Amino acid sequence: MTNEISTSAEAVEAAILPCVHEVHADPEACNGLTEVPKKLQQPDEAKSAARWAYERLILYIQNFEKQLDSEHEIAMGFVGGDAGVLRIEGMGYFDPDIVTFYGTEGSGAKTQLVQHVSQMNVMLRALPKPRQEVPANRIGFRLASDLEDKSEAV
Repeated sequence: MTNEISTSAEAVEAAILPCVHEVHADPEACNGLTEVPKKLQQPDEAKSAARWAYERLILYIQNFEKQLDSEHEIAMGFVGGDAGVLRIEGMGYFDPDIVTFYGTEGSGAKTQLVQHVSQMNVMLRALPKPRQEVPANRIGFRLASDLEDKSEAV
């Protein structure tokens, strides 16, 4: 038997990972997350904080995209700074504690945000798609598909 010491923050996080609960003033206007996939309901000591953050962000991104019309795509606003908005075109993590976002900003310049999980504050936004003749990009579904592929391989 090994005695492992956890901080109270780690204990609280471990206790809440498997569940999600949201309440909205108008349940029809905003559909929050209603369920957590079974593979994310299992405690996994091998997962880093970065991977936990990455996997949960995928759920929020995918859920946000489900609420968009065909003329809008997901973007991310930077909370607490003047950095602007990043149209999310990719996302990843680097164990143990870094999550990164790839995309373009308003002027079309390529952008990458490298974020420590302890500083994670993300605001999801809907932006008009840049080219009307092209279907809206849905990165959340690709991210979720990649997550499912990786969990099946384990």
